[in-house]
Amino acid sequence: MLILTTVLTTGALTLTACGSRDDDNKSDGNSGSSNTTVVIGVDAPLTGDLSALGLGIKNSADLAAKTANKNKTVPGITFEVQPLDDQAQPSVGQQNATKFIDNKKVLGVVGPLNSGVAQSMQKPLNDAGLTQVSPANTGTELTQGDNWKTGDKKRPFKTYFRTATTDQIQGAFAAKYLYNNAKIKQVYLIDDQKPYGAGLAASFKATFTGLGGKIVGSDHVNPDDRDFNAVVTKVKKSGAKAVYYGGEYPAGAPLSQQLKDSVKIPLMGGDGMYSADFIKLNKKAQGDIATSVGKPVEELDSAKKFIADYKTAGYKDAYEAYGGGTYDATWAIIEAVKLAVADNDGKLPDDARAKVLDAMSKVKFDGVTGPVSFDQYGDTTNTMMTAYQVDGGKWVSKLSEAYKP
Repeated sequence: MLILTTVLTTGALTLTACGSRDDDNKSDGNSGSSNTTVVIGVDAPLTGDLSALGLGIKNSADLAAKTANKNKTVPGITFEVQPLDDQAQPSVGQQNATKFIDNKKVLGVVGPLNSGVAQSMQKPLNDAGLTQVSPANTGTELTQGDNWKTGDKKRPFKTYFRTATTDQIQGAFAAKYLYNNAKIKQVYLIDDQKPYGAGLAASFKATFTGLGGKIVGSDHVNPDDRDFNAVVTKVKKSGAKAVYYGGEYPAGAPLSQQLKDSVKIPLMGGDGMYSADFIKLNKKAQGDIATSVGKPVEELDSAKKFIADYKTAGYKDAYEAYGGGTYDATWAIIEAVKLAVADNDGKLPDDARAKVLDAMSKVKFDGVTGPVSFDQYGDTTNTMMTAYQVDGGKWVSKLSEAYKP
């Protein structure tokens, strides 16, 4: 959710998953040709501070498309991936949504990374009837509406789905872990004022205080800042035994390091912190804690082939926190296309976007991260969460469980 300064070319970067990019030699989807091209858009920050996560998303989506083409998962269909850089900015994400809508070959969009960017993309994609599946958004309101906290859950956009669970679950899981497992009862709460960070911090606070924990102070920071000495001074005076930060690693890493320079207490955050770059940017990350959606793919039998195939493909960037979820998000769109084609005598229907959207409610398969399906809100039915701690210069998983608040 940071405002980034590096900008990709405004032209759409297209990765060809199989065959030629010469779409003039391929069917437009109406002739029943054996070589019909379907494009899956990918929106993520491909440059700037959060690019480590965004590039992992792009590569994992590309791998899913290449795998579907190699295995002829949908006979007669060749999948291509069109990644666009949203720079972690809502306005750019909205522009990218328009580009995807205008490309009639795009039948689904994977992404974005940031909940704030998702808010800018949901309505235009919904108005166009274009399916969107995010592997990373956790803002609860995206699927359950702004009044979800009062129990008034209403799905705002029928085209929006996600393979990541919500901040309602993540924040509650984090609070329970810190209180029951880490035995920390006094916390200073900080967030970056963005939809993701503020929502995560609010969920954490509600559960932590409900368990008997005490919020000894709270503050907001600008995620573009890198000098946090003023808030660190407040933390030191508060007597806090830990800081919970709702935000991402570009600000979280220097916040943690400056915190350790003053008071030796851990910083905890959500999946926006769970990146190898958090440790690279923070020489004093030892002992810090993060939660992330799902179970570590390295510990899943279902992810062994994904990990091996990713390595074989030779991507220079790691799949990072959302690789498995991205592969599953992309595969969900591929499965929906498969259903739409099967229901139309083996051909891509004229109203392909509408048919793919209809098929999403029927999608159910065993994915990289485990069983994949969606509930009535478009949320993943997989509520597995994991708590990690930095030990010896790497994230080490401490607890994984399917969690419901």
